[in-house]
Amino acid sequence: MTVITVFNQKGGVGKTTTCVNLTAALARMERKPLAIDLDSQAHLTLSLGLAGIPGKDSIAGFFRDDRSLEDLITTARGGLKVIPSHLELAKIDALFGSNKSIAGKLRAGVRESFPMNGTPILIDCCPTMGVLTLNAVLAADRILIPVSADYLSLQGVHRLDAALEALEKSLKRKFPRKVVVTRFDSRRKLSYEIYDKVGQHVGDMLCSTCITENVSLAEGPSHGMDVFSYAPHSQGAKDYQLLAEELLGQGFFD
Repeated sequence: MTVITVFNQKGGVGKTTTCVNLTAALARMERKPLAIDLDSQAHLTLSLGLAGIPGKDSIAGFFRDDRSLEDLITTARGGLKVIPSHLELAKIDALFGSNKSIAGKLRAGVRESFPMNGTPILIDCCPTMGVLTLNAVLAADRILIPVSADYLSLQGVHRLDAALEALEKSLKRKFPRKVVVTRFDSRRKLSYEIYDKVGQHVGDMLCSTCITENVSLAEGPSHGMDVFSYAPHSQGAKDYQLLAEELLGQGFFD
């Protein structure tokens, strides 16, 4: 079992898109992944066509009612295994924010429900550093950081790196991580400049695969489908397949 948290403090960089489609790519490679939606906006849940799920049957039920993670797994279109989210998850910070022990709840739950199996678990978390994101980071074996090919996203890389380094120092543990550039437009010189500058900052943590700006990636969620189900021959599908192969080849999921 390897837990990958997909995280960036900046919104709009392709976090959910990456979590959904990397999960789908791994499923196509018969790795039997599980996606956990840890964002109260439930964008990953909705992107996979899972609407109308009660709060008690979502990840909110794990935090609020002590439901086991295994009991909360549902199957989305395309056969993807998902623990969905719900708007009630937004209450968790208010309910448990003063309880220091809550930060390790997800880590403990993952290890209780999925001990010693080969399931890759991908967590999509909200862009703010609260109780839920801290749970996602502490549960992670590794962190995947999507960075969109624009100037403001580039600035956020420095702040995010500093935040993770501070957390590593406090917890006395390392969080191995990789950075993937998303929304890459080969027609724009800026995209290449951003990729180069990210590489200068993070070095070999940068993935060689870029996720190209692609209409299929934007349209898939409106149909409740990952890109492989919606447009299997699109550039978006090819990019996420290449990203999965690159990360697997580097031992990121082992």
